[in-house]
Formats: sequence, structure tokens, C-alpha cells
Amino acid sequence: MRLRFTLLALVAAMTLALGSLVTGCHSAAKPSAVATKHYPIRGVVVELDATNKSVLLKHESIPGFMEAMTMAYRLSDPTVMSELHPGDKITATLVTDQDADGPTNMRLTDIVVIAQARPDYKPTVQYHEPAPGDSVPDFALLNQSDKKISLKQFRGKVLLMTFIYTRCPLADYCPRLSRNFAEIDKSLSTDAGVYGETHLLSISFDPTYDTPKVLRSYGGAYTGRYTQEQFGHWDFAAPTTDEMAKMEQFFGLGVTPGDNGTLQHSLSTLVIGKDGKVVAFYPTNDWTTDEVIAQIRKAATA
Repeated sequence: MRLRFTLLALVAAMTLALGSLVTGCHSAAKPSAVATKHYPIRGVVVELDATNKSVLLKHESIPGFMEAMTMAYRLSDPTVMSELHPGDKITATLVTDQDADGPTNMRLTDIVVIAQARPDYKPTVQYHEPAPGDSVPDFALLNQSDKKISLKQFRGKVLLMTFIYTRCPLADYCPRLSRNFAEIDKSLSTDAGVYGETHLLSISFDPTYDTPKVLRSYGGAYTGRYTQEQFGHWDFAAPTTDEMAKMEQFFGLGVTPGDNGTLQHSLSTLVIGKDGKVVAFYPTNDWTTDEVIAQIRKAATA
């Protein structure tokens, strides 16, 4: 698909027309169990990810669906990647599947560049992308039991770590990660040897709301043991606000405050070896529990 460079006025008219079509779709018959939705979207390209065929887009609000935010979206046609640049203003169609849990499998199509980037455009923040072999710095956290913990204390064990926030409304993001972690935790528990050599850690980047009490309730719900959960193998924790910024930059995690308590964010999941070094880094949500379990088992028995 080739990008079309159009006048802003023409694009505005097309956006209004698409908005009318979307409104018409909403007034149609009730959707089936899994329905496909289309929304017009416009924003500024922040970053391109050729590896994962996605674009980090700072976009305007999508009426009836999503507040203005910065989020990574897959490209339906990855060949357009070569024609996009950070700072480009674009319009596109956001396609998403909708089921009982909410929107999933979001991707962009029909991309139109309406204003090209400045030649001197540079991202305002440079994030470190963890790579295998990187030594992970120590960070202090407060866990679901109101106890201070740190990454350093997990040295000697293989640590599976990810970032979430408990109010995340997107089924494909934090809820999916937590469901995957629950599956991994259950699988590892069947092997006492490996279980004792591993630990799971979900870190909230919303420390103001995600207090120990909130994290305890959230974690217990995902393990399925609720108030009986002892959290011996899986911690839920949050850093201080000051420490959070440092963690975001080291672990390649972009977090931007939105409206009504929402947070726009990227994803960051890691397997960290017993020596405190990165074994594997997953910057998206498309990893499988089987592949991560294999990485954990390999590192635990090394």
C-alpha cells in the first residue's frame, strides 16, 4: 500500500465521513461474540519499531472509544514503515476486534500522511532497550504485603518480571499479561525443583493508586486464591514515584498520564537470570507462555 499525501482539508472531510460510518455501525444490530470495529484516528508518529512492525502514535481522542494517548499499534501493511518518520502527522483507520473482555488485536490501516516531520525532529526522551546480557540495576519497591523489596534480593533465582497497572482497561495489555503470568505460575508449580529456583514479579507504574491493599486484591484475583494467597512465588509491587522514572527509562517503558485515571503505556516483560542479567526481553504482548516457560526452565537449570 502506498501512502497518499493529501491536503489537510480533504483529510478532515474524509475523517468526518468515516466518523459518520462508524456511528452508523454502532446503531446496527447487536454484534456477535467477536466483532470487528473501525475507528478513524489521527496523531503524530513518535517512534517506529521495524522488528515488531508497529508504530508508537501520539493520537487524539477517539470519540466513544478511547481518550487521547500515546500507544504502540501494529501496522496491517508493514511495507508502509519505510515511508513513515518520527514527527509525521497521519490519519488512519484503527481496526480492533471486540469480545466480552474488550478491544483486542488493534492495528492500523489506510494510513495517510498529512504533514511531514521536521528534518531536525528528535524524540524528547531516549529509552534504553534491554538486551540479553545487560546487568539490571537495583530498584526499591513496596509489595502487596506493605513490605520493602528490591530487585537485588531475587539474585540467585530466575526472575520473570513485567509492568502493569491495575486499572488498565485494555484486555490485550495488562490483563493479558497478568493472565499469562498466572498460567506460567501454575505451570512452574508442577516442578518443585524449578519452582524453587524462580520468582515472578508484576510491577505497577501507577504507585499512587496501586497501593499494597489494591495490589493484594488484584494479585489474589489472578492467582485464583484471593484472600488466601500468600504471594510466596509471585509478588505485586510498585516503586516510589521518583524511582519509577528511572525504571521506565531502563526497561524501555513509556508511560503517559491520560484522562480519568488512565495511563497510556508501552509493554516490557523480561526474564532475568540468577546473575541479575537479562536473559530475554519482550517489548510486546505477542509472546506465548510456552516460549517464556522454556526460557525460564533453561535459565533455572543452567
